Amino acid sequence: MSVTFADVQAAAERLKGHAVETPLFESPALNERLGGRVLLKLETMQRVGAFKFRGAYNRLVQLDAEQRKAGVVAFSSGNHAQGVALAAKLLGMPAMIVMPSDAPAIKVEATRGYGAEIRLYDRINESREAISDEIAKSRGAVVVPAFDDPHIAAGQGTAGLEMMAQAKAANAVFDTLVSPVGGGGLLSGISLVVKELSPKTEIWGAEPSVYNDLAQSLASGAKVTIKPSTRTLCDALESPSTGDVTWPILKANLTGAVGLTDPEVAEAMRYAFQTLKLVIEPGGSVGLAALLTGKVDARGKTTGVVVSGGNVDPALFAKILRGEI
Repeated sequence: MSVTFADVQAAAERLKGHAVETPLFESPALNERLGGRVLLKLETMQRVGAFKFRGAYNRLVQLDAEQRKAGVVAFSSGNHAQGVALAAKLLGMPAMIVMPSDAPAIKVEATRGYGAEIRLYDRINESREAISDEIAKSRGAVVVPAFDDPHIAAGQGTAGLEMMAQAKAANAVFDTLVSPVGGGGLLSGISLVVKELSPKTEIWGAEPSVYNDLAQSLASGAKVTIKPSTRTLCDALESPSTGDVTWPILKANLTGAVGLTDPEVAEAMRYAFQTLKLVIEPGGSVGLAALLTGKVDARGKTTGVVVSGGNVDPALFAKILRGEI
């Protein structure tokens, strides 16, 4: 099943009064540094502190009464977990979230705080997919994927609808748009909107350099699945491939994808905090990092950047601000 612009519009109607319309933020200091006009879509201010609530609510609100009674199961390192947990709470259904035992404590506690049950697993020796499927079968619950689902992608795309309307109100026409990308739910949804409303806008994905499956996929013309040998600061973007739903959309709509190293991401987080007064998690910072490093050129252009989340572990954030990473 594919996703259309009309699907994103329908998701926006479902989300009215439930999701936050997050601000499109402009900083004279950032514009001056980059030599262009840059507008940041602050999904850090979305419910649960990340864009993931959009897709989760759009998926769960379409479940029927019987499905709601049985509840949902999701697997996530944090932001999708929180989005599903809150959406389930608002809709009065049980939720079980399968989370890695090394997930940031702030994300685990927040997910539990929304009323979800949590099943921790060892990401080295256990399969989160197998655990989720087993739980779903025993409970008759619906598995809610993090990104490879048309309803999830449509929900995430509503950030793009807001972004385009806000840019128009600010007399801005995007030459370029940059967004973080892991599995591609957010970027596929947004790209559908941008190409519908502004076909000439170039769209770039920003991903960890050690998880650069999208860049490899775009270069080869076929979906690539990588076998990463190391972790990254960007725990939210540790997906070895895009999805069967998201990849065809990304292939059709993207200009390219760039990889960012952990030090480049850390520098973007420091800049955001010190100059822009924004708290951004590592995965949410890659779009800004792409501009600050010049890997996506913002000079003389109007550029939109999706800042996808702000759920950073406090101890990690302190180390980054001290320049220890």
